[in-house]
Amino acid sequence: MCRIAGIIEAHPQPESKEKLEAMLYALRRGGPDDQGTYEAGGVLLGHRRLSIIDLSEQGHQPMLSEDRNLILAFNGEIYNFQQIKADLLAKGYRFRSTTDSEVILYAYQEWGIEAFAKFNGMFAFALYDKAGQQVHLVRDHAGIKPLYYAFEEGRLIFASEVRAFSAYRADWPEQPNWKVLFLAFGSLPFPFTTLRDVKMLAKGSCLTLSLNGFSHSITRFHQFAYTDEISSAAEAEALIKEQLTQAVERHLIADAPLGVFLSGGIDSSLLTLLAHQLGSKKLNTLSVTFKEASFDESAYQQMVLEHIQSQHTAFCVDDQLFLSQLEDVFQAMDQPSIDGVNSYFIAKCAHDNGLKAVLSGLGGDEYFGGYSSFKRMKQLQLLRNLPTAALGATLGKFKDAYKRIAYLQLRNETGDYLFLRGLYPSQDISLILEIPEKQVMDTLRQVRFEGAPQEKDENYASYLESNIYMENQLLKDTDFMSMWHALEVRVPFLDRQLLETVLSIAPAIKYRNERPKYLLSHTFRNLLPDGVVFRQKYGFTFPFALWLKQHIAQVQAMTPSTPHIAAKQQGFMQGSMHWSKYWSLVIAEQFRS
Repeated sequence: MCRIAGIIEAHPQPESKEKLEAMLYALRRGGPDDQGTYEAGGVLLGHRRLSIIDLSEQGHQPMLSEDRNLILAFNGEIYNFQQIKADLLAKGYRFRSTTDSEVILYAYQEWGIEAFAKFNGMFAFALYDKAGQQVHLVRDHAGIKPLYYAFEEGRLIFASEVRAFSAYRADWPEQPNWKVLFLAFGSLPFPFTTLRDVKMLAKGSCLTLSLNGFSHSITRFHQFAYTDEISSAAEAEALIKEQLTQAVERHLIADAPLGVFLSGGIDSSLLTLLAHQLGSKKLNTLSVTFKEASFDESAYQQMVLEHIQSQHTAFCVDDQLFLSQLEDVFQAMDQPSIDGVNSYFIAKCAHDNGLKAVLSGLGGDEYFGGYSSFKRMKQLQLLRNLPTAALGATLGKFKDAYKRIAYLQLRNETGDYLFLRGLYPSQDISLILEIPEKQVMDTLRQVRFEGAPQEKDENYASYLESNIYMENQLLKDTDFMSMWHALEVRVPFLDRQLLETVLSIAPAIKYRNERPKYLLSHTFRNLLPDGVVFRQKYGFTFPFALWLKQHIAQVQAMTPSTPHIAAKQQGFMQGSMHWSKYWSLVIAEQFRS
């Protein structure tokens, strides 16, 4: 796992090398083991390395092919690189290292851009084809690893984090309406960032820049589709058991210390038990505990630990630790999000215990039906059928939780998602930012998502949760918080082969309303403890509301003083507003221009 950055110029400038060095310095926390740069003819590639596979100098990047025609700056892991390497060896290719990075070079040399669809992993990379005079920016199938880019006056700039663009140019202008997006979503939706014209590359995509003419195109090499090809419960269970086990096995490959984050929920418990079953000799387990009994999940964690042998670390997070690390949390946060603090502390725990990689259960809820949104599809269909005028008329006439109905006026995936999961209703955003409500809605109309299922059933809920919530919030938060601590987080539930199977299972089999994640827990019923399977779902949450109230004076000093914000704080202190809404105002202030 690493960090990458680059500057591609139609007309090379002497100061660009210094700017690339500044970008790499901004990314240093995510790649502390090594730094490398490549420069030739207006192409500057940079790399910060976190060594996980092949710890030798043979893994140094940017990496060049033997004929020095291909140059690669790579961030991530290719989990099926051994199979691809075997195919290439049979074709006569020779390898100097045991890295997956070198496999990318020769896979491209053999198959061109069609090679990208063969990769099963989490990755974002830049590949310079000197002979073809092209630069390719490539991002994985599920959007696990981030890659941002911007075009500016005859140059393409790219990086793993948005902070690198501010290092490239300190006065990079803000995206005008990013606060509208943030207060609606709780994070910034694809492809937006806080900086003007800096965009996220779409998952499963390749941006190809032709150096002859400096024109570019973006193509999709992978896109998931929901189907009902698998209609047999027995077949579905057999495939899920086989492919999740194989996915975990692939994700355990490492030459550096690796662990599993065990929260006590179904997903992390299952990964822990499978890793143990697969005979992992390097397995470490990590858990977060709290003094607040209603948030502590130690009892469920212990149910799993009783079935395995591992080096377990329980990391207690309390309000004092939270407060002492708050400034560093803000520094780690590459883009605004109401989430991510939990990821910060588990990453800190892993790093402090000498680990370089951990397995996470992220993705289980989104694809197996672990959220309440899966039960609200009939309600969504009913409300969607109301006339637009009727939806608009509801605004301001209900309690705050119901004001989000007005988002359905957007008549698209954005409106549906914001109705189900939105943070503030449009009316409140208008008041907080002191802008017309029409400006709020016009901004939200610019957010578009592709590839949604036509039927508004549980698969549609899965689409919304995975393509919007998971991709724009959970994955981004996990990445920048973990890389701040030089930690790689691996997500077996997002394994490409596994996902292609899961998405082809008929909804009637995959989702059972009587129990969240029925198919997953029933498939592994002989492995998971009953206490974990039938427990109440909490999610990996911290006692934020309690902690914020205990230290409200320090937190208040971090927010601007306006009548509307003061009213929100009062509502939070009186218990009439969720902590995440007040927290969002604190976060927004940290990113203020």
